[in-house]
Amino acid sequence: MAKTDPLEIILCAPRGFCAGVDRAIQIVELALQKYGAPVYVRHEIVHNKYVVDSLKAKGAVFVEELDEIPDTEAPVVFSAHGVPKKVPLDAEKRAMFYLDATCPLVSKVHVEAQRHHADGMEVLLIGHAGHPEVIGTMGQLPDGAISLIETVDDVAAFEPRDPEKLAFVTQTTLSVDDTANIVAALKARFPAIQGPHKEDICYATTNRQEAVKQIAPEVDAMIVVGAPNSSNSMRLVEVAERSGCPRAALVQRASDIDWDFFAGISRLGVTAGASAPEQLVDEIIEAFGARYDISVSSNVTARETISFNLPKELRAVPA
Repeated sequence: MAKTDPLEIILCAPRGFCAGVDRAIQIVELALQKYGAPVYVRHEIVHNKYVVDSLKAKGAVFVEELDEIPDTEAPVVFSAHGVPKKVPLDAEKRAMFYLDATCPLVSKVHVEAQRHHADGMEVLLIGHAGHPEVIGTMGQLPDGAISLIETVDDVAAFEPRDPEKLAFVTQTTLSVDDTANIVAALKARFPAIQGPHKEDICYATTNRQEAVKQIAPEVDAMIVVGAPNSSNSMRLVEVAERSGCPRAALVQRASDIDWDFFAGISRLGVTAGASAPEQLVDEIIEAFGARYDISVSSNVTARETISFNLPKELRAVPA
């Protein structure tokens, strides 16, 4: 391969940071600005090593559980994925000052689950076991009040206490198509089941998947910039493959590119998960630019203008 080999790079738009991720990162940065280091963060604020490392460099200290934090007056930030109800209660018992960076769209799912439970419903959560968002949502209700559904097979195996008193909510970062199949199976088996008034999969997840679907059949390969523990990024790889892209790969940084995997391509699609910063996309374009004669264009499928309010304690801090 010579540097003169042409390569057309098509960027999916929208891609990268969503409003919830943007807000969560701002909360940590503004807390550092207002209160100084350290600012403790429970779990990765968002699932991206570059973001986490850059916040660590500014004085953020990441922990998995509150018991790793010494008695302190320093702020504690809860990650964008949301936390079980027990976490803020434990923080209050220890008189910790905490800032909740839970994405408002995840909080909406928490409220829905609590409302259904209060109405006497048995609640199902469509999601991936072990994901922090799922742990947080299930932790809103007492043990046994909410059951996890991961697949259509899980729907067939589920035995409700009362099929007339069932409701479901979903993780916000799922595959739109997979979730539609699971919801269809639930409605077929339990016609009385209640769902959200507006679907729980967030606008950003939906928009990024739609953008990939449009590009995938037109390119030889697709790169999804993101982390392997990022649910929405992993779903983008699956969506690209299912939509007709012959090769799709998750790439965290330019240094991780497997050049053999991309050998012989002339059209490359690039997108980024909702927790991946644009600098990493630029870095990957630059890496291809060092090996190919590249042209870069953008395919815009939606415009995103949504933004979320910061916690009141941080609103007066100049960004």
